[in-house]
Amino acid sequence: MAPSNAVTDKWRRPLKSLRISVIDRCDLRCAYCMPEKDYVWLPNQDILTFEEISRLVDAFIAGGVTKVRLTGGEPLLRGSLVDLVHTLAQKQALQDIALTTNGTQLQKWAGPLAAAGLQRVTVSLDSLNSARLEALTRRAVLDRVVGGIREAGRVGFSELKLNTVVMRAFNDDEIIDFIEFGKEVGAEVRFIEYMDVGGATKWSMERVFSKAEILACIEDHYGPVTPQAQRGAAPAERFYLSDGTAFGVIASTTEPFCSTCDRSRLTADGLWYLCLYGAAGINLRDQLREGCSDAELAAMIGRIWGNRDDRGAEERHADPARGVLYQSDQLREDPHKEMHTRGG
Repeated sequence: MAPSNAVTDKWRRPLKSLRISVIDRCDLRCAYCMPEKDYVWLPNQDILTFEEISRLVDAFIAGGVTKVRLTGGEPLLRGSLVDLVHTLAQKQALQDIALTTNGTQLQKWAGPLAAAGLQRVTVSLDSLNSARLEALTRRAVLDRVVGGIREAGRVGFSELKLNTVVMRAFNDDEIIDFIEFGKEVGAEVRFIEYMDVGGATKWSMERVFSKAEILACIEDHYGPVTPQAQRGAAPAERFYLSDGTAFGVIASTTEPFCSTCDRSRLTADGLWYLCLYGAAGINLRDQLREGCSDAELAAMIGRIWGNRDDRGAEERHADPARGVLYQSDQLREDPHKEMHTRGG
């Protein structure tokens, strides 16, 4: 249910969940996200300070936001992120503060983040095979990531999830392994269809391992699964094995869920995107730095959201000529089109 003060867009979707990219840089080079050799980084002077992020979060709270997720790039590369988490945790209107990370720095930071008030952690991990993961990320990191996952489980976040992008003929044979690993470490696995967003310049529909195929694989091994009765606005559709183990599938490519999407994204340099597929963002940083008051910021955010009619995933799904969303030269011209800049 949307909070009572939540503004709604043209499709009556509330402004409820805000994803904040705190840095555009990442220490991995995953083939489906950052396949190129070189990247254009955001200028340091444009990056929002934590004070600026806090002010913007207050403005979004005024419009109904109750959930914040910190993303990147790799958010744990941003210095003193614990301080930002602590600041956000003092905002009583925020019911949920979460983090998405690749896990390479998590073993060091899980404890301090939990102590600062972080409630939930999602770790992106696409293979449990060290050689395969290294081929995908161009870094030898499996042991570090698994260590971070285990530490996150030990410190006791209210929720620990694993995000796995399933790609045909790459890691579609690891679905059962991931469910068993999730049981072992106390994490819920969410399988994500390979999406044609941002820097996925090698994407093709032939490489998408669909929700139907994921479920068929799981049911072939475990027997029938039971879907959760109500999904709400969550990106993942949840299912249960006969032993009660929960897992999720995010089927943005084959079964878009735009009609319930209450999420928007704020880049590290203060551009606000109303849709993951949005071509352009709204510059909130300049509004801040040019002296816009808190009330003016909140009013502007409310007006913009009220005119939102984005249904990007559905439009892509309906395109019979669907291919790569952006070519490499377009990404170099505008790094905000990159997923590592925009946040997931």
